[in-house]
Amino acid sequence: MTSGMNGSILTLGYSSCPNDTFIFKAMARELIDLGPHSFDIRLEDVETLNQNAALGKYQITKLSVAALGKLLDRYALLRSGAALGNGCGPLIIARPGRWPDDRPCQRVAVPGMGTTAYHLFRFYMDDLFPGQQTTILPMPFEKVMPAVLADQADLGVIIHEGRFVFQGLGLSQVADLGQWWEENTGLPIPLGCIALRRDLGPETAQQIQQLIADSIDHAFAHPEAARDYIDTHAQELDPEVIQQHIDLYVNDFSRDLGPTGEKAIALFFEKAARAGLMPEPDQPLFIR
Repeated sequence: MTSGMNGSILTLGYSSCPNDTFIFKAMARELIDLGPHSFDIRLEDVETLNQNAALGKYQITKLSVAALGKLLDRYALLRSGAALGNGCGPLIIARPGRWPDDRPCQRVAVPGMGTTAYHLFRFYMDDLFPGQQTTILPMPFEKVMPAVLADQADLGVIIHEGRFVFQGLGLSQVADLGQWWEENTGLPIPLGCIALRRDLGPETAQQIQQLIADSIDHAFAHPEAARDYIDTHAQELDPEVIQQHIDLYVNDFSRDLGPTGEKAIALFFEKAARAGLMPEPDQPLFIR
């Protein structure tokens, strides 16, 4: 933490996706009282954020839930800012008629090995198709659909706005990983979260958590305020898709995980550890 005349300057990383910029726009544009804090904000895709968190680069950062499970020695979960919900999980897509087939090995494009989407894909395949071989092709999320269209991958696991546009590109849905999770667990799908470096301590964690909740409240109360902040960073999307994205991924769990959200994340970690994808958690989720 760096201290200045007006208080602390904290490094904050999140994605350019409309749900994140909607959540943080009031903080980024100082539309709410930030108290003693100011923020050095960096926008990166979520897999880059996951990788940078492994280096401890940002004091506060958006993470895939799967990435947090491997970084609990350094980062703790905040109760606000998360992406959980129903009907919002990753999708498996393919060109029409391409899967299932009799190929011994499927090439699967995924939006990074540290993402929740990749872990959900593994859970799904191990459950429904135990022993089936796959060749995993990690890449930035925006490259997944082009890779499938170019026949560089047989399947693609898509996230973010991909679920709103894949059909218009002539792709077909093979499976809804969020629906599979919900049907098997009865819980919302835990996709992303906001984490804070443990060395900042519990007082700062409480302050930042409240600031994020206040920023979300402001965004819902004043949806057109700083709308250009959202649109600028999602400039490849039309307004309807941007709003669909916000409506789907920002909800009551974003403001406060609550017991149900905590349970969903704990179960995700349990399944990932059982599958050998992450170690058993040895730290509490939150800073005590």
